[in-house]
Amino acid sequence: MAPLEITASRADPALLDLPWEQPLEQWPEEILAALPRGISRHVVRFVRVSGRVLALKEITRDLAQREYEMLRVLGRLGIPCVEPFAVISGRTTREGEPLDAVLITRHLQFSLPYRAVFSQVSRPDTAHRLLDALAVLLVHLHLEGFYWGDVSLSNTLFRRDAGAFAAYLVDVETGALHEKLTAGQRQYDLDLARTNIIGELMDLQAGDMFDPEADPVAVGDDLVSRYEDLWETLTSRERFSADERWRVSARIEKLNALGFDVGELEITTDLDGTTLSIMPKVVDAGHHARRLMRLTGIDAQENQARRLLNDLDQFRADTEQQLEDEEFVAHEWLKDQYEPVVRAVPRSMRSKLEPPEFYHEILEHKWFLSEQAGQDVSLDDTVRHYILNVLIHRPDERSLVTTETSALPIFDS
Repeated sequence: MAPLEITASRADPALLDLPWEQPLEQWPEEILAALPRGISRHVVRFVRVSGRVLALKEITRDLAQREYEMLRVLGRLGIPCVEPFAVISGRTTREGEPLDAVLITRHLQFSLPYRAVFSQVSRPDTAHRLLDALAVLLVHLHLEGFYWGDVSLSNTLFRRDAGAFAAYLVDVETGALHEKLTAGQRQYDLDLARTNIIGELMDLQAGDMFDPEADPVAVGDDLVSRYEDLWETLTSRERFSADERWRVSARIEKLNALGFDVGELEITTDLDGTTLSIMPKVVDAGHHARRLMRLTGIDAQENQARRLLNDLDQFRADTEQQLEDEEFVAHEWLKDQYEPVVRAVPRSMRSKLEPPEFYHEILEHKWFLSEQAGQDVSLDDTVRHYILNVLIHRPDERSLVTTETSALPIFDS
């Protein structure tokens, strides 16, 4: 056999123990991770290596190298996406026949494919919550100049985010990074997203996983509307009179409320100085998540961070520390509120939810129990009740993975 070529930022010698001389579809079941697989245009398998769950996709060497490098670049840009792990090329069978290369990515813990979302947590607004997350991801990608070229629910993983979802990019095989996207490139991505999502929802309806009375076409149109509204809010130029300069701060606060930081503004005046216009030039997602990380060291999704920061503000008021330094109060909240709650989860249940999501659900459950009791229920009693009555019945989400990396076709009826 020819020598293997391994491209990796931190190569793991344990990779050499895998049977690279066999096509992925022939790998023995005993070495594979017993995890669900979905729809894919390529052969994809999952293995556990050195305590990690890795996804292996068999594609040509050039495509594997390109996708590996693209994922690395997107990660450096702060784009929510899976983490590239390695590329294995130079594979041959024992008889010397060449085999395709393998792209390896790390499994995104606590992530859900869209089919799992609909089968486990489907509510009347599930599709709209997923589309909200996908619209935010697509806007984020387009702001960075990334043309996806294959937008779909199948090419996305979703993580719970305080009652909503956060979307992560899985497949960048058709993607390309530009200095700036044209309106036509953005529109093509959006049209493709609409078409693919309508087809995917129709497929879910055929499998009794989506409301049979719902209109997939209307849901697809809703994605377009949500994207366009968000893009307009983030990128439009706003004009106002010179005596309304407070609107500059108001625009920044509005973008912060949507979860975006403004790194740079373009402010222009007309010749006689009677009107001003402003336009955000550098907009970066993750405003609340960065603030929470700075104050507490907690790594959370954007909506989770927003909810935890609200609880921190409430703690500050309850303990009458409004005049104290914010970092000092955050340390006290972390020690007295957050950490005791997340440490209360039994080890056997810690793979069910991420700690920030668990804390969010505890806050929701506390409100529910207090409403039922007609009085405030303590945090300790809430945690105990939630673990015994809710968490124990939830599925294990840390290791739920999928191989869905392509959109479903639409068939004419």
